[in-house]
Amino acid sequence: MTILTDTPVAGIDDQPNNTNKYMVALDVDGTLVDHDGHMSEGVRSAAQAVVASGHDVMIATGRSLNATLPIIQKIGLERGYAVCCNGGVTLRLDPSLDKGYEIIHKATFDPAPALKALRERLPNAKYALEDEDGNFLSTERFQDASFGVESIGVDFQTMLDATAVRVVVFSSENTSDEFNEAIRHIGLSGVTYSVGWTAWLDIAAEGVTKASALEVLRHKLGTDQANTVAVGDGRNDIEMLTWAGRGVAMGQAPDEVIAVADEVTASVLDDGAAQVLRGLL
Repeated sequence: MTILTDTPVAGIDDQPNNTNKYMVALDVDGTLVDHDGHMSEGVRSAAQAVVASGHDVMIATGRSLNATLPIIQKIGLERGYAVCCNGGVTLRLDPSLDKGYEIIHKATFDPAPALKALRERLPNAKYALEDEDGNFLSTERFQDASFGVESIGVDFQTMLDATAVRVVVFSSENTSDEFNEAIRHIGLSGVTYSVGWTAWLDIAAEGVTKASALEVLRHKLGTDQANTVAVGDGRNDIEMLTWAGRGVAMGQAPDEVIAVADEVTASVLDDGAAQVLRGLL
């Protein structure tokens, strides 16, 4: 594993042709922005420069669509693709489109079995669900910036009857260890899930991850696997970092994320993503 410093990035200059076009997948929270949602000028300018240089830059985030669009705008990404909802939604970006984008793929699933199992084990947790129309349904008016829209308070049965793109579970009454133990005990099946930094759980359709959505886009673009780069910090980035020809973990990433990465850059507080991006120029 290579440890990156604020110098030309190791690995890129070793490629047979340094003028190759790269497919660059970037996580958002903990990578492009800090945990307060702030993007530094260094990261913003580096991302904009890589976009302007012609590489296929794409956001790959657990955020929902409306929470992803401001990030797309900040880095100057007008054409190409973006992956939201941990692979559940894929966008095509084009300024000629009415909204500047269109949804080209949406992976939905029946959330009822997972929700019932979780509710039995975590009765006091908060639950939110993004439905196929982009609405967020939630218990206890559960709200998070990653939703991108104001959630609609509903009863639990209404959530069970919905078709989901994304389900989020948060518990303020459990420690991370207690929460993780509860998830392991439940043994969720028929879905894909990842546990966050805190007592937070993101659920998508079975087999759907950032990596699965990115692989479809890689084939669409005709990009060689060796020319794929991914940068991320969370457990929901593990598949993406493993998928990429060059997977880079942020410095503050958990051990299990760093373990699957090819390289480690500086933390989000030290503009680690900018170091990687500048190395592509």
